[in-house]
Amino acid sequence: MDMTNLTGSIVALVTPFKVDGSIDFEALERLVDFHLENGTDGILVLGTTGESSAMTDDEDYEVARCVVERVAGRVPVIGGAGSNSTAESQRKAAGLVKLGVDGLLLITPYYNKSNEEGIYHHFTAVLDQVDVPCVLYNIPGRTGCSISERNVARLAEHPNAWGIKEASGSIEYASTVARYLSDDFRMFSGNDDIVVPLMSLGAQGVISVWADVAPATVHKMCADFLAGDVAAARRAQLDNLELIHALFCEVNPIPVKAALAEMGLIEERYRQPLWPMADENRARLTAAMRGAGLLG
Repeated sequence: MDMTNLTGSIVALVTPFKVDGSIDFEALERLVDFHLENGTDGILVLGTTGESSAMTDDEDYEVARCVVERVAGRVPVIGGAGSNSTAESQRKAAGLVKLGVDGLLLITPYYNKSNEEGIYHHFTAVLDQVDVPCVLYNIPGRTGCSISERNVARLAEHPNAWGIKEASGSIEYASTVARYLSDDFRMFSGNDDIVVPLMSLGAQGVISVWADVAPATVHKMCADFLAGDVAAARRAQLDNLELIHALFCEVNPIPVKAALAEMGLIEERYRQPLWPMADENRARLTAAMRGAGLLG
């Protein structure tokens, strides 16, 4: 599916597991249906929220295959091909494209991190070999490094660099790189608590954890802003801050998987080293979900 005009709410989908640790494909299909029924504009698999870093290659590909087949071209599917090894990212990207994803998410190399020129060539090595739109992923809190302004400017000129997921949490950084946005290079917020502020700088929507539990709300917020109803979008952003903050009161995706389990959509299962929430944080999350109308 052509995703070049994709805007709005792209859900960063969780990967549901069974009690034995295997992937729960029935629950995964149920989540896809939930998003298609509630207006989600695009689906990202195998990102941070999808726990890909704790999964095998075969599991990654089976998740991607399941989602691509279930979506059946109704919305774009983006596959996370990130790695701190450039060769591994290239290999994973090729496999996901073969499975039919519509785009790729490419993260900065974590742990070994690299210097500015190394990060540039890490991205271009993948961009040069694929024929699908790619989203650069800037999340220094996870990776320990950022995509420099100079690299954003250079990478934005690449025909396969379709956009950037900006998750630094810095309005200053977002403002700086927003100067390189165009019809061919878009920004999506990677932070659910500042979607509307980033859209005011030119972002076209969000790649969202919040959307896992409230897809219709996040879709409408983005659609309202893009339609010019900034006041309605701002209200949705501010009215849901308690829920958003609760979804990140422990490391993602622990709270959002707990929330989806409370909603009856998945079992609350994680891959270690992730672990169930502390009791006080779980109580906070439940209260926030009730306040947002997600629980009876």
